[in-house]
Amino acid sequence: MPILPIDAGRYGSREVKDIFEEEQALRYALEFEACVAEAQGMLGVIPRDAAYEIARKARSGMVRLERVKELEAVREHDVAAMVEALVEVCDDVARPWVHYGLTSYDVVDSRIAMQLRDALTIIEEKIKRLTLLLAEKAEAYRDLPAVGRTHGQHASIISFGLKFAVWASDMLMHIKGMEEAKERALVCKTLGVVGTGSLMGDKAVDVQARVAEMLNLRPVTAATQVVSRERLAELIARLVLIACTLEKIAVEVRNLQRTEIGEVMEPFREGQMGSSAVPVKRNPIKSERVTSLARMMRAMLGVALENIPLWHERDLSNSANERFIIPMSIILLDEMLGSMIGVISGLIVDVDGIRRNIEASKGQVFAEFVLDALIRKGMDRIRAYSMVQSIAFSASSSGMEFRDALKGDPRVTALLSMDEIDSLFDARRHLASSSRIIDGVVSAVHKVCRESTS
Repeated sequence: MPILPIDAGRYGSREVKDIFEEEQALRYALEFEACVAEAQGMLGVIPRDAAYEIARKARSGMVRLERVKELEAVREHDVAAMVEALVEVCDDVARPWVHYGLTSYDVVDSRIAMQLRDALTIIEEKIKRLTLLLAEKAEAYRDLPAVGRTHGQHASIISFGLKFAVWASDMLMHIKGMEEAKERALVCKTLGVVGTGSLMGDKAVDVQARVAEMLNLRPVTAATQVVSRERLAELIARLVLIACTLEKIAVEVRNLQRTEIGEVMEPFREGQMGSSAVPVKRNPIKSERVTSLARMMRAMLGVALENIPLWHERDLSNSANERFIIPMSIILLDEMLGSMIGVISGLIVDVDGIRRNIEASKGQVFAEFVLDALIRKGMDRIRAYSMVQSIAFSASSSGMEFRDALKGDPRVTALLSMDEIDSLFDARRHLASSSRIIDGVVSAVHKVCRESTS
């Protein structure tokens, strides 16, 4: 029975998890063996009829996972068992040339790259979908003033749409970063035991180049027995960075859904239960899930970094943990993306609640603009700052509206008229360059996400 939640179907989409299933992993490895044989046959490294037979049998489905496992139980080596199972189904002409010039990690590293190639295609589409959703929300709420908070305190006025624009901009950065990381991580290797291509001689590099082209990968430039783990660590680092951005969005949703703030709410299906004990609870469970999984993601990066300094041309200290961190980092990020797509697409925004919160500080959220108005009238900045602070603190202590306190202070009214003071408390006047910023982000999002999928 399943032990891990990803095996029980709790996390990750079926399309991503299928890529890492044992049966599919075997098919990737056999496709690699087929391509290597074909390339070797084209270049005269092995006989052409042997190459044809190996490729045909590798793709035939005759090599069964059950048989590979039987052999592995005896050999205690998964790749050797796969090679032996392939040899068993080939004819006598081909058998000597199966896996020729290769080592086990040629298969493993190239198979991992093939899995990542296909899984990242799915991940990238979901990243683009989320980025487009964020851009849509940025446009929808571009003209809605809201409280901007720093240190958990009301600071100034922000366009509510700007929150989404910032996140969309972050996701664009990740889209570019992913492409760069893929260039270095999606590589194949056919260079044998210590990376020299020893049995294939001068043709080893040519074989590798042809195999890479067949598999839509890049040939590794240089390697030991294994592809340098910096490449995988960089890719996992990018996946973790994406996870952290998703958590940043999730934390903001969770905070804004607090009862005391009440500006947004996760979608809540009919029949859904927020609590087993409290019927009125509507908890931000999807955002909390994203936060929880982000912690797991960050832990996996540490393991990937530890795998970089292997002994000499390699040791086996990376092998066992990579069976966890590679599929898990992809599957968990897939789950996080799916959760956040659901949250953003169905997000309930309480416009009245946002407006109420602007008034919650009794106008003190406009202090930045009062300070600026006094400076523009010629008052020294430090004096103006101290005066506004003193009036605000006094008004807060007495429960007085900040605007009324300003109007009752002769130092202020000596410089600002009543109408001028009133105009400072119009939130719509303080969105500044928000529209230009949002327009720039939305334009960039459409260029990257829509044109790339058209």
